[in-house]
Amino acid sequence: MRRLALAVLGALAMASPATAHPAPFSYVDVMVGDRSLDVTVVAHVFDLAHDLELDDPEDLLDAGVLAKRADALSALLSPRFEISADGRVLACRPSAAPSAAPDQQSVRLRYACASDGAAGLVRVRTVMFPYDPKHQTFLNVYDRGALQAQAILDAEHAAFDYFAGSRQGVLALVRRFVPAGVHHILIGPDHLLFLVGLLLLGGSLRQLALVVTAFTLAHSLTLSLAVLGLVNAPSRIVEPAIALSIVYVGVDNLLVRSGRDLRPWIAGGFGLIHGFGFASVLREMELPRRALGWTLFSFNLGVEIGQLAVVLAVASALAALRNKSEWAGRRLAVVGSVGVVVAGSVWFVQRLLYP
Repeated sequence: MRRLALAVLGALAMASPATAHPAPFSYVDVMVGDRSLDVTVVAHVFDLAHDLELDDPEDLLDAGVLAKRADALSALLSPRFEISADGRVLACRPSAAPSAAPDQQSVRLRYACASDGAAGLVRVRTVMFPYDPKHQTFLNVYDRGALQAQAILDAEHAAFDYFAGSRQGVLALVRRFVPAGVHHILIGPDHLLFLVGLLLLGGSLRQLALVVTAFTLAHSLTLSLAVLGLVNAPSRIVEPAIALSIVYVGVDNLLVRSGRDLRPWIAGGFGLIHGFGFASVLREMELPRRALGWTLFSFNLGVEIGQLAVVLAVASALAALRNKSEWAGRRLAVVGSVGVVVAGSVWFVQRLLYP
């Protein structure tokens, strides 16, 4: 056994260290300027030698070899990253000869990407070395000389969006997140059904405005707190609670008696819970950390636009029905409230037992 152990250790000692990947990552620095975007790519000689089919990666640290391989290196890496500004792909060309970075066992390549003007949204897309599924690219984005964003890109997450800190960047952010907010409220049946349940009993314009305002203020508060990380509510609690809020609205409609209208309080109370639901969606959108204020405002504005469109459509339809037939309006309120209770109950059971 002693001889066997010595033999194994000897075999391991004789194994060539070159067979192991020394650094399965590369670097891309993007410098955003007023008229151009400069890109610096730092790639390990191991990866470059593999794709260039070179026997010794260390050769790429030699200035003479680099000079001879400059065109081949550019032809290899240029198609592997894409820079776009406000949706337009930029043409990036080498701006300097490749240089060696011996301390990093890497080669540095610089590119200049022409732009017509200041970009609002800069998208970086790269899969630097597809042969290695574990390869990662560390991305740094500099805006006017200051580091503003960092990301890690790989085969499963190959793109990163950067919103510039300029007026164009704010406009690009608003164009991204306002439609996202509208889209989310319109495809969220639970949020919509909660609103419809609150509108089934009708009422004056002032009463409906109070209901919508209370819901808006409440969910805006918890949405902001959750996205900023100040309050955290797990989805396994939030989602069943949203379903219960729908059940409550339907039951309240069926049991309502003449007296004080409590719908604004119901909308405000349960709106706090719905805000956590909105936040869970917004957090999945890779929020630009340096522009959270504008992001929250834009997404919430989109939610309110979609919500207002639904409220106007439903309230107008219900008012028209009641003007035509008061009896039909009351029957619809009862039948609709029963439907709200049933739907909310089904969602509650589903979300409780199958989260």
